[in-house]
Amino acid sequence: MNTTINSGTSAQNHKIYDVIISGAGPVGLFLACELALARCSVLILEKAAEPNSVLKQLPFGIRGLSAPSIEALYRRGLYHELEIHKQLKNPHQHQNNKQGAQRQVGHFAGIPFLEGNIDQSKWKYRLPGSTETSLISEMAELETIFSRRAKDLGVTIKHGYAIDGFDQNADGVTVQSGSETFSAKWLVGCDGARSVVRKSGGFEFAGTEPEFTGYTAKVEILDPEKLRPGRNVTERGMYMQSQPGYMAIQDFDGGAFHASEQPITLEHVQEVLRRVSGTDVSLTALHTATTWTDRARQATTYRNGRVFLAGDAAHIHAPLGGQGLNLGLGDAMNLGWKLAATINNTAAEGLLDTYYSERYPIGVKVLDWSRAQVEIMKPSPQAKALHSIVSELMNTQDGATYMAERVWGISTHYNLGDQHPLVGYSVPNFEFDNGSTIGEQMYDGKGILLDFRNDAQIKALAEKYNQLKYMAEGAKDQLGLSAVVIRPDGIVAWVSEGEADYSKLEEVVNKWFIAVS
Repeated sequence: MNTTINSGTSAQNHKIYDVIISGAGPVGLFLACELALARCSVLILEKAAEPNSVLKQLPFGIRGLSAPSIEALYRRGLYHELEIHKQLKNPHQHQNNKQGAQRQVGHFAGIPFLEGNIDQSKWKYRLPGSTETSLISEMAELETIFSRRAKDLGVTIKHGYAIDGFDQNADGVTVQSGSETFSAKWLVGCDGARSVVRKSGGFEFAGTEPEFTGYTAKVEILDPEKLRPGRNVTERGMYMQSQPGYMAIQDFDGGAFHASEQPITLEHVQEVLRRVSGTDVSLTALHTATTWTDRARQATTYRNGRVFLAGDAAHIHAPLGGQGLNLGLGDAMNLGWKLAATINNTAAEGLLDTYYSERYPIGVKVLDWSRAQVEIMKPSPQAKALHSIVSELMNTQDGATYMAERVWGISTHYNLGDQHPLVGYSVPNFEFDNGSTIGEQMYDGKGILLDFRNDAQIKALAEKYNQLKYMAEGAKDQLGLSAVVIRPDGIVAWVSEGEADYSKLEEVVNKWFIAVS
């Protein structure tokens, strides 16, 4: 049951927002930008008094953005603001040696896949002008970029406001924060793994318990030569130095220390590091540390009435491979335009239901991906044997290509009920004859009906609708297509390779863009 608010004892904020978002992390901020782009009024309530804690900055806050996240930033005019990736090399990169070793461009459970083994010709719809498949950013950088854009679009952001609970009815939601209450038509919980919105909203959070406690720490080491460089899997866990003094450790204790919520002391980190590394290494200082686990849980529904979940509030898993941030940004990109259309009374029937039906299966795959990595990383003979087999597979062209597709999000797909191999996937970044790209045409967040042949009937159909932007342009490489319908999130909803099926086109447009009168 939802928490009931007694507004008679609280300071009431009389403005009714379209949406209140709990959490000013990258997911909450990006969702706010999507909603505000569609002229929705948005309030973000963030419990932290100040943004950008030290744990969100380099090297703790380093994250790898996958292809869908990079495309999302590009399609909203934010890609050019990313700077970290220009300053840092890919952490997997190493110099070629005399034996002709190839560049490592990703990993699965610490097992590298190599650039030269990836067959990108299998990705026939990724054009040469597409954005990168992956790049490095940090949490603080993304929050700065998204916060600046959100404020420019009129979003109100309040720091130091923790949500204590909420009450909802058929018309809206009332949120309690300390002695104050705030009202909105909708509430979205983007408030992380320990989401108050999820708990107060009665969402079931199903999944599996952890195998390990992970540590991320900045330390000073008296005798660093006792530790081997790079990622080291031992009989008791794993340890790694990403930079001098910055440690990551996995201790397979069933997540016991993380669950205990005990203070992380210098003595404890040293004891864990010694046990996992099998050395008598000595630490002389502990500057910053945090713990995490591979606990994998997912909300069984992403909606309860007028309340939604997104990001870590909807799903948690081990941060192996950095897919959590990308999963959350995908949630925001998917939910944003659908909720905005609902608020603006332009949503097709059942549009909001597709948020769960599309994003939940993607979350299931990511959680299973995380669990599979943990199994291979266990300090056991069985895991060691599995590690060896997977390593051999990843050193093949098919194996490396498959891993790259998964890690970089190339294979991300929604089942939209069409057999064409492009429908449900990200739209190729067509470069038009006038020099612009499809990504640049999506800055305004509108859906697009792209007509390569300047078809009179398609144009006439497009003129009936004002929710779709009609474009009659030629492109340098049209990939054999004659017309394409693109949703605001960049997903292809329909294509034609010859003479268009006009009745099918109208059916698709009605399905995604036309409100039921």
